[in-house]
Amino acid sequence: MKVLITGAAGFIGYHLSKKLIGEGYQVVGLDNLNNYYSINLKYARLNLLGIGKNGFHSLEVMNHSTKYHNFSFIKRDLSDSSQMKLFFERHRFDVVINLAAQVGVRYSLTNPRAYTSSNVDGFLNILEGCKSQSVKHLIYASSSSVYGLNSAMPFEESDRTDAPASLYAATKKSNELMAHTYAHLYGVPSTGLRFFTVYGPLGRPDMAYFLFAKNICSGKPINIFNHGNMARDFTYIDDIVESIFRLIPKPPAANRQNRLLTDFIPKTASSAPHSIFNIGNGKPVNLLDFINILEDKIGIKTELNMIPMQPGDVEKTWANTSKLHSYIQFKPVVNIHEGISRFVDWYRDYYGILQKQKIVNAQKG
Repeated sequence: MKVLITGAAGFIGYHLSKKLIGEGYQVVGLDNLNNYYSINLKYARLNLLGIGKNGFHSLEVMNHSTKYHNFSFIKRDLSDSSQMKLFFERHRFDVVINLAAQVGVRYSLTNPRAYTSSNVDGFLNILEGCKSQSVKHLIYASSSSVYGLNSAMPFEESDRTDAPASLYAATKKSNELMAHTYAHLYGVPSTGLRFFTVYGPLGRPDMAYFLFAKNICSGKPINIFNHGNMARDFTYIDDIVESIFRLIPKPPAANRQNRLLTDFIPKTASSAPHSIFNIGNGKPVNLLDFINILEDKIGIKTELNMIPMQPGDVEKTWANTSKLHSYIQFKPVVNIHEGISRFVDWYRDYYGILQKQKIVNAQKG
């Protein structure tokens, strides 16, 4: 089976590529390698997949030396409609997994057009490509942010999602509507995944837990929004990847009688082969508790700056994941203590924190 993974140099994209390569899939990775966060971390992920800088190709998958014979990488921006059209004409994919997006809530407050370009225009190019190839299954990243200002917990797929708190959330909601339209009009089988705070090794440096670790290790205070009255449904990367892996061979079918497929649009008669799933741990963790665990694993206590809620943020996220669990017979297995421990081990190794501390201690001695 040949799979296209967009955003392959990203956090989830890297881990999913590694999983599918190991399972014998023929994987083509695509990413524009933008500098929203450290480009070196994106290079590091690709290097772990066997791709060096001289292996980045602008359009065509070319033969080059990698340690995985069934993985190729292309540098390409999804919003480039002409190049994406040519790309889909030259390659045939059984499955497309769209993880590429302009991420981050706060960044959308100052750079709104980056979100419409990548998340709307880019996603339209993916849908057009899937339509032209009659792709067997499109899996795409939505976000828990689509629940916006909803107050009822836990969030369920059937909840209303028409009150987003950020432009980022609005673009992700637009992806769900666009995918449903293409499923309805052209029969493109599509599955949207509302991710809940994914964390783990090789994660995104702009995420709060990553910033916390950086400041704790460097002895700097950390900012705690909403004076600590926040909770997140933290979900470990391995559990996310396993869930996606199990979804690949299970595209939704057009079935007017099966409300499981369309219950994210209450009281409609849609028979489109389109489904939405929450993909989270189902166990929200208070932000201060999360920080305490992180401090314990690192072995350093830090100062907390309690500040007001930031625009675009929400106080709490909590996923009802029963629909996904019943569909793929899998529940997350990595608890928050184990997940943070694995992240801290990677963080120390990647940034050489322990070695730097030894050098400083030796100099003091």
